[in-house]
Amino acid sequence: MHIAECTDQRQWDDYLASQRYRPFLQSWTMGEVYRDIGQKPVRLGMHDDKGLAGICQAIVVPARRGRHLAVSYGPVLSSHLSGISSQLFEALRETAKEHQCTFIRLSPFWPAADAPHISGSLPSPLHLLAEHLWYIPLKNPDAWHAPTPYPQHPSPSVSEDSILSSMRKTTRNLIRRAERDGVTIERSADPVADLPAFITLHDETRKRHGFTPYSNAFFESQVKRFSARNECTLYKAHFEGKIIAASIHMHAFAETSYHHGASTHAYAKIPASYLLQWTAIRDALRRGDRVYNFWGISPEGQRKHPFAGVRLFKTGFGGNLLELMHCVDVPVERSYYLTRGFETLRKWHRGF
Repeated sequence: MHIAECTDQRQWDDYLASQRYRPFLQSWTMGEVYRDIGQKPVRLGMHDDKGLAGICQAIVVPARRGRHLAVSYGPVLSSHLSGISSQLFEALRETAKEHQCTFIRLSPFWPAADAPHISGSLPSPLHLLAEHLWYIPLKNPDAWHAPTPYPQHPSPSVSEDSILSSMRKTTRNLIRRAERDGVTIERSADPVADLPAFITLHDETRKRHGFTPYSNAFFESQVKRFSARNECTLYKAHFEGKIIAASIHMHAFAETSYHHGASTHAYAKIPASYLLQWTAIRDALRRGDRVYNFWGISPEGQRKHPFAGVRLFKTGFGGNLLELMHCVDVPVERSYYLTRGFETLRKWHRGF
């Protein structure tokens, strides 16, 4: 196995598009988003005698609590590889040392049931990304459990009627009620120009729910870069001449992800978000996407979990749960344990 830094975007994204799991956070474009906000991407490729056999995009995060190397939903490995190879592990350690990082934080997109142990790792005090994903399979068979070659021989899409019939009755009724109430959903023709409207709603939403938001610079870069590739849609829900809800959906590698959402509390009784999601699901079907990913929900029964408030909303659309392995840390310097202590306290405060 030979590991080297990748410089070919097409080779990188073509490899990602051919895998069973294709998280857009490991895409080349996402690395450029982080570069725009001052966090350097490092892209390592694993090569064997058959060619590219794995990719791992790591981001140098200059956090005050501890400079570290973050691997978001990676590495992505071919099916004949199991776990993280010792060569890749050493390459990540060397990269972390080169950039004066005190630890490596890995949050692989690997099902928890068969995730391998990563040598030298510790369970992270905090999650890096959602680890309980709710999703709707849009192809039959389900691409995340019975993968088919991509993009050759695509499976037929499921029907809108079958998705509607799988929803909770209340969810179907709220979608129809939003339509009767006069809610309309607009797909932004210029997401960059319409982003300020989303940010205004998002700022209200994060104050209402008390979560730590992405920076405006992050939103601006992500929307600019992905929309330029036709891989991002900004939806706006209108009611009585006002935008009362909005969302940013990513659609790359035949998968749609509900990545950011926002709404105003002034119209809390108008179910605009239900119609907005249904519009995005129908768009994903028309594109021929194989998965609609709602992203994170709380584990069943955990009422104090920060994602508990969206569990009922997301699961009401029907679908499946995918549980990913918990985020792990690999210490590089002893000062990591100071960061670990600080984050353990933060975990307790946040309710995880």
